[in-house]
Amino acid sequence: MVRFAFAALALFFSAVQQTQAQEPLRIGFLTVRTGPLAAGGRQMEEGINLLLKERNNTLAGRKVEIIFADTAGQPAQAKTKTQELVERDRVAVVIGPLATFEALAIDEYMLTSKTPLITPTSAAQNDLAQQKKSEYVIHVYGTAAQPMYALGDYAAKKLGMKRVAMIADDFTYGHEGAAGFHKVFEDAGGRVIQKLWPPLNVPDYGSFIGQLKTNVDGVYAGFAGSNPLRFLRAYKEYGLKLPLFGNPTFVDEGILKNMGDEALGVYSASWYTVDRNTADNKRFVESIQREYKATPGFYTAGTYTAGLWLEEALKRVKGKFEDKPAFIRALHEVKLEHGPMGPIRLGEHGKPILNIYIRKVEKKDGQLVNTTIATYPEVSQFWTYDPQQFISGPQFSREVPAAKFLE
Repeated sequence: MVRFAFAALALFFSAVQQTQAQEPLRIGFLTVRTGPLAAGGRQMEEGINLLLKERNNTLAGRKVEIIFADTAGQPAQAKTKTQELVERDRVAVVIGPLATFEALAIDEYMLTSKTPLITPTSAAQNDLAQQKKSEYVIHVYGTAAQPMYALGDYAAKKLGMKRVAMIADDFTYGHEGAAGFHKVFEDAGGRVIQKLWPPLNVPDYGSFIGQLKTNVDGVYAGFAGSNPLRFLRAYKEYGLKLPLFGNPTFVDEGILKNMGDEALGVYSASWYTVDRNTADNKRFVESIQREYKATPGFYTAGTYTAGLWLEEALKRVKGKFEDKPAFIRALHEVKLEHGPMGPIRLGEHGKPILNIYIRKVEKKDGQLVNTTIATYPEVSQFWTYDPQQFISGPQFSREVPAAKFLE
């Protein structure tokens, strides 16, 4: 009788294990399908959908079920949708969101719910990186300031710029990107003599462009979503010809295709460049062009890379994401050598160390393209600054660094 009971118990546990093995990995995906940031959301979905199609919806031997949630680019809605994904849909991991201020809105919830979050495009510097280090938040892209460090350095040292005016979207991503450029540019001897902050949903840029000072060597422009297109058209209409320096989203491929000659000559910096000459990136670009008739930018590459990161972590735990402590450790231990973006690893403070690319918009075969003109290898969130001093210093914001040379 005892032998029978043990046999029955063994069969029971075997059945439980088989059921667990068959349970799909549910991924919650925070996208943007409505509002001014929707174009980026569509590209994000293209990136993750391509990866899952290539893997036949299977990662590390586990079937994958992905559940999309539209945040509309609103922090409050991002938090609500995240809670629904975790508590109602029982997802094991969340990928997203698009915007920095959305990521900040859900950071505390990810920690309290103990749900891993892989952020493929949101680029928060301060709370998610500088002051807090949450083991449940994994960044596969750098901070908003990271590429702008390199651009500020390039503008000052390679192009010899001495004075710039700055204009950027008045939200976290705009603030932190501008701060990165500002700090490095002035530390290299330049001066920021003006800062303008148009609201994210400003109906017309004319009044702001009319305020831009022209006794400068160039203008830094930090915009996201559809705003770069509207800004550049207004910039051209006002007859301004000063060189422009943009953040990753300013002339990203997702919006560059809708621009005209007003984009020619724009300098930008990004964590991803479409003309990166590697076999992995070429395959990725060709696949996106074939599947979606579009050239990928960083939104697309970021979510594809987030999928690669998740896959590598799952391989480390042999697909057993149910072992949450091991799964979380694996997510932090990934060192991604393949994929479209190049080598990426997390630094000791949990943020990516990766290449930054300086690009310039040119026209080739009648099409506008970003041509890579310089590469800054292995850039961290701290640039060349001492990490401890950086962390203990004031957080980047709308007011930091202080504008000492305003005119």
